[in-house]
Amino acid sequence: MRRPLVVGLALLATVAGVVPGAAATGPKDFGRATLTKFASLPAETFVPGSEPSGAALGGTPSNGIVPPFADQPVQGFSGVVRNGDGTFEVLSDNGYGTKANSADFLLRIHRIAPDFTSGAVDVLGGVTLTDPRGLVPFPLVRPDRVLTGADFDVESITRVPDGSYWLGDEFGPYLLHVDRAGRLLAAPVPLPGVFAPENPAGTPNISSSKGFEGMAQSPDGRYLYPLLEGTVAGDTPGTLRVNEFDTVRGKYTGQKFVYQLGTPDLAIGDMITVDRNRFLVVERDGGQGADAKVKKVYLADKRDRDHDGKLDKTLVVDLLDIANPKRVGGFDETFRFPFTTIEDVVILDDNTLGVLNDNNFPFSSGRTPGKADNNEFITVKLAERLHADPRVLR
Repeated sequence: MRRPLVVGLALLATVAGVVPGAAATGPKDFGRATLTKFASLPAETFVPGSEPSGAALGGTPSNGIVPPFADQPVQGFSGVVRNGDGTFEVLSDNGYGTKANSADFLLRIHRIAPDFTSGAVDVLGGVTLTDPRGLVPFPLVRPDRVLTGADFDVESITRVPDGSYWLGDEFGPYLLHVDRAGRLLAAPVPLPGVFAPENPAGTPNISSSKGFEGMAQSPDGRYLYPLLEGTVAGDTPGTLRVNEFDTVRGKYTGQKFVYQLGTPDLAIGDMITVDRNRFLVVERDGGQGADAKVKKVYLADKRDRDHDGKLDKTLVVDLLDIANPKRVGGFDETFRFPFTTIEDVVILDDNTLGVLNDNNFPFSSGRTPGKADNNEFITVKLAERLHADPRVLR
């Protein structure tokens, strides 16, 4: 009489999609997203009447472009904030990739407006980051205290309810708080116990360019969740720390979470808020063009329902396999976003995301080999709703 019971339980488990003894698989992936809009800003776009840049590149051509430049490039979008009126604030990173070659690149938040009818992106202006009150405790490149790519490598941005911005930096890693005019409001906040090679305050335990690449905030704006791009020495390979920061108290709370990369050789490109428990995270490899294999957006849930000590992950968009039945932008019916660094994701509505690349001007050529990448701005319709917090959708 016992054998039929065992068989019956096995059959029930199979019907339910569960194999006896197997671990829980977690939430189901969203399914294939669809490209809905496309616009791009030409690679060779510069801030009119600005300062020369790129002198340390040595005049060596990259993808047909010869430095130095008479003005500041509008490039390297590493973070995006939606304004709600069709415009966006985008954060340029440190310029040309290292402290050594970016001393004449001015850190800046640009305001852009994509025109999806024409496929163009208009640059409406922006603010340059400065430290007029002398809050940075170490020497800056410029005596006028304009911040450059040799001072900080800003890679993530979020705006809090008072209109000011918090930026995540990789050289510390530091958190920077600036007002709407780009002026530093407080001294850079270090992450306790973590030191990049560019930080002289301690022994490096994280690789260069592996600091705060993404940063979400709680829907009420009080808490920040900066995400490291690289694994801290001594941590399990492929695990990334998320630390909670209280903007009211101006200090870390001690609350920590862990994001697990698909494989240790991958990296993250951005992280933004969906609600008080969930984030969207861009995960990517270092390939471009035909060599790009992993460019994905995941939903990461800090409730850890499988109790493995890490954020639960659900695939939301495979950026190398986007349906494009209407051939938006003149591309094929399968659209690929094949860039080395994809560092910007923004929620436009409960079914739609905006995604932008960091074109690493003039070095990346993921769209067309031998040609410097433009700054592309795409929108994709998700196969399922996010059920985001309404405050995120405003």
